Amino acid sequence: MLQPFLDRLPLIAILRGVRAEEVVPIGRALREAGFAIVEVPLNSPSPCESIRRLCQDLGPDMLIGAGTVTTPDQVAAVAEAGGRIIVMPHGDPVVIRAAKAAGLVCTPGIATPTEGFAALAAGADALKLFPAEMLTPPVLKAMRSVFPAGTRFLPVGGITPDTMEPFVKAGAAGFGLGSALYKPGMAAADVGVHARAFVEAWQKLH
Repeated sequence: MLQPFLDRLPLIAILRGVRAEEVVPIGRALREAGFAIVEVPLNSPSPCESIRRLCQDLGPDMLIGAGTVTTPDQVAAVAEAGGRIIVMPHGDPVVIRAAKAAGLVCTPGIATPTEGFAALAAGADALKLFPAEMLTPPVLKAMRSVFPAGTRFLPVGGITPDTMEPFVKAGAAGFGLGSALYKPGMAAADVGVHARAFVEAWQKLH
């Protein structure tokens, strides 16, 4: 279920701190810019309500879900809200298996080969390389040399339009985009401007 959305645009919009009453215009701005995947971190205000509103407004053409998911109970709450992707800061196999059992896409956070292989064994659809400020392009290149062909690594943390190129050359399949795309309180129009800058930067690299 993940690959068709990555094929459209492998950039995940991370709306940390977004409020439910403002999330729909922001989601629409991201869609208009070409984004296909949006996550609302669970340490945002009323995150499941934001996910519910995004799913109702944007429909199945966008992959909507939650970030900062750390427990199976949270997985269940996201699924109940209509979310279809679980993004984690860590690689707990219990949470990964809960997400897969619920029929959801799961991209756990990993920082070492040990974590990465354990996450794949538990059913991970892609691996969130986190934090990318610490896990540099040479680290990604080294990991890719030992992981199964086709393993999708998505660096997250401090990514800007200007820092994507070295990771792409090292084999990144896409990115999670945080504060360089969205900060709490940002107007939808401004999010759209930032989103288009990321899309243009990605397109220049492919």
